[in-house]
Amino acid sequence: MNIQTVINGKKISVNVKNDMRLLDFLRDELELTGTKEGCSEGECGACTVLIDGSPVNSCLVMAFQIDGKEVVTIEALDEDGNLNIIKDTFLEEGAPQCGFCMPGMVLSAKGLLDQNSNPTRSDVKEAISGNLCRCTGYTTIEDAILKSAKKLGGKNG
Repeated sequence: MNIQTVINGKKISVNVKNDMRLLDFLRDELELTGTKEGCSEGECGACTVLIDGSPVNSCLVMAFQIDGKEVVTIEALDEDGNLNIIKDTFLEEGAPQCGFCMPGMVLSAKGLLDQNSNPTRSDVKEAISGNLCRCTGYTTIEDAILKSAKKLGGKNG
């Protein structure tokens, strides 16, 4: 099936198999390996990407479903070779431990901050509730998101 989509700001037209998941398309066909495969059941959030600005588990989406949509992966969040503010703030706050969940966490944070520039801690907790981290107690991740909001112009944090 031929689809037309925008991935990380680049328009593409490509044939995809009807049974190919978006996760596999991104990793295997486009070599965007920042999107991680965790549970393959939509429970862990490691494979989170943004589709039309909303966080989505790419393991639960078929590749053909992105036809006409815009997809953002973790690879898009670098600016002129520099880390994006959210990624940089996660590092400043010591949020990453093993790092496996971080692409999903960062994209969930971006999805939140693009919609709500002034989130509360409760908003942050809800936004990352679909992302599991086995290394931290989430406090540093929440702090990083609130600090990112502040750096991006929000007032909470």
